[in-house]
Order: sequence, then structure tokens, then C-alpha cells
Amino acid sequence: MTGTLLVNNLAGLMIVTSMLVIAAKKPTLSAGLYALQSLVLVGIFITLANMFGAHELYLWSISAFVTKVVLVPLIMYRAFCKLADPKADGGVVGTAALFMIAAAIVLVSYFAVQPVQLPMLTELKPVLAVSLGHFLIGLLCIVSQRNILKQVFGYCLMENGAHLTLALLAHGAPELVEIGIATDAIFAVIIMALMARRIYRTMNTLDVQKLISLKG
Repeated sequence: MTGTLLVNNLAGLMIVTSMLVIAAKKPTLSAGLYALQSLVLVGIFITLANMFGAHELYLWSISAFVTKVVLVPLIMYRAFCKLADPKADGGVVGTAALFMIAAAIVLVSYFAVQPVQLPMLTELKPVLAVSLGHFLIGLLCIVSQRNILKQVFGYCLMENGAHLTLALLAHGAPELVEIGIATDAIFAVIIMALMARRIYRTMNTLDVQKLISLKG
């Protein structure tokens, strides 16, 4: 299997894991699936590093493994394991409709990246489309889900999409920049997890639609 084919297949697997993260009922399961998706992302980084001869991506892979495969899922698992609000499950659209919208997003993204003319991306346009689609699917999760914890996962999906785009277009960036980008998720997730726990303890709900009472 060539590197291009491997990267394209791994990118497709990222879309599958994204939908599993959104569809999972338990946040702890979503955290595990997010770790799996991040592991796939690390595999893409390593493959791209080999294809482009970009040693910076090897260091980025190590930092992404530590932060995205280990630390962030562990933080979310520990923070979310005792938070549950079945009434907040679901969203403005059903799971089947959500999957159809996600498929449409990936299709639109595929056509959107076709005008991009970069020699190094000639055979990697499907991956670029997936990175754009992945970012938009994370955004879709945020705007369509009522559960606060799902919205945190939506942010994480958006970030993985952004990281994949950067790995494709800026794989020669200095190592410190890439490590800084890879570690920002930890601080963002810690802040959002603390806010979610505080809201749950104060309001006894994870439903964003009930937070209107916080006004005033």
C-alpha cells in the first residue's frame, strides 16, 4: 500500500470515528473513541512525515500522541464519568439526519477543495477535503447537540480537523509552533470540563437549552 493510499484511508477512518464520537451515548465511550481517532491522526502525521521527508512532523506526532491520545481523553474520562443527564441527550436533528448532513458536508468539502492547486497535494485532495469536512462536522456537533459534553467533543473534533489541515499545508513549520498547537487542546479541554462540572453541580443539568435561567 502506498503512502498516499494509506493516508487517504486513514482520513476516511477519521470521519467514521467522528460520527461514532457524536453517536455514543456515554461520554466516557466518546472519550475512548476520540482517543482512537487521535491515534489515527498520529498515524497520518507519521505517514506524511515519511512522504514529505518532514522531520518536524515526527516531533508533532509525539506531542499529538501524548496530548490527544493520552492526556485529553484521560482528562475528559475523569471529568465526565460522573456526569449524566439523559434528558439532555439528542439534538435538534436525529442521529440518522445528522449522519446524512455529515455525508453531505464531506461531499461539499470534496468539491470545495478541487480548485486548490498545490503540487504536493495533487494526490491528497481527499485528505484535504476530509480535514475541512472534519472541522465542519465538529461545528455541526456543537450547534446541533443539546448536551454540553457533546459540545466539548465537537470542539475536539474541530481541532483534529484543523490539525490535519495544518499537517498538510504547513508541515514544515518550526517544531515549537507545532508542539504549541498540539498542546493547546489540553488547556481548552480543562477549562471546558471545569465549566461543565460547575454547571452540572449548580443547575443539575447538562442541557444547554435550560441555561437560559443563567441570564441576569
